[in-house]
Parts: sequence; structure tokens; C-alpha cells
Amino acid sequence: MTPKSFYPALASLALTLLALPSVFADEPSVTKLLPVVLHDADGKEIDAASLKGKHVGLYFSAHWCPPCRAFTPSLVAFRDDNADKNFEIVFVSLDKSQGDKKKYIEQMEMKWLSIPGASSKAADSLAQQFEISGIPALIILAPDGSVVTAQGREDVMMSSETALSKWKEKAKDPS
Repeated sequence: MTPKSFYPALASLALTLLALPSVFADEPSVTKLLPVVLHDADGKEIDAASLKGKHVGLYFSAHWCPPCRAFTPSLVAFRDDNADKNFEIVFVSLDKSQGDKKKYIEQMEMKWLSIPGASSKAADSLAQQFEISGIPALIILAPDGSVVTAQGREDVMMSSETALSKWKEKAKDPS
């Protein structure tokens, strides 16, 4: 193939690829709502793509909040009981400092992922997006990123044994 024939062939290929149906388009995913990089409990960077296909609970909380400190142990137990069921919590810290956030994670033995930083732009953006007006708040997302319920905290408190199955069923049939 000569350079003169290469460029028209390349242009033709590009047009063909653009005309293909959207089978190659990104499917909706919970990971599109989150920063690309999350942190594990030790502060190690984790790719948010690790959440693909999972139901995710966005947990808005802070060390300084007494109701948060009262609920978090129940959520830790709930998450640990359901960690092998395509479910994960992502902590959205509204703490005033990274040190407070780290202390809270350690004291409560949170083994889940978190949005980097404390009261970060990403955390503030998520709080606005999900209209968080008080904490603790637990927003449950389906694997496609749609909101299953904004009442995750209440579901865990009322019936931790059935909350996850309820959310998964609701995600299948959102009506």
C-alpha cells in the first residue's frame, strides 16, 4: 500500500467504525459516578473499575457526627456479612481533615473503599448530586449507577438480614 492509498483507506476505516452501532459504547456503570481512583482502608490507590457489576452503597459520614458514629458499627457488620455478594461500600468522608478521616476508618474498622481526601471536591460533588442534607446517609446504587434507594441507612437498621436482597430485587424491577 502506498502512502497515497493508505490515507483514504484509513479515513474509510474511521468512517466505518463511527457508523457501527453502539455495541462498543460504554455501558452505564456505577464507576462513572466516582473518581477513577479510590482508596482502600490503608490509603492504597484502587481503580474504581473494581466496582463494576456491583451494588454500591455511598456512605456519607464523618468522625465528628454522633449519629454517624452510632450507625457505622452496624454498617461495618452489614458490609462484612455481604462483602462476597457483589456489594461494596464507598465512604464519602465529610470530615474536616484527612487525619480525622483516617482515625475514623481505623476506630470503626471500615474495610471498604473511600473517596480520596476529606471534604474533597469529589465528596462535595457527590453530596450535591445525591442531595445529601444530613448525615449519616447511605445511598444504594445499582451496578448501572441508578439509585436503588436513598434510604439505605433505614433499611440496614430495620432489617439488615434482608436489605441487600431487597435492593437487588428493586434494581431488577424499579417500578
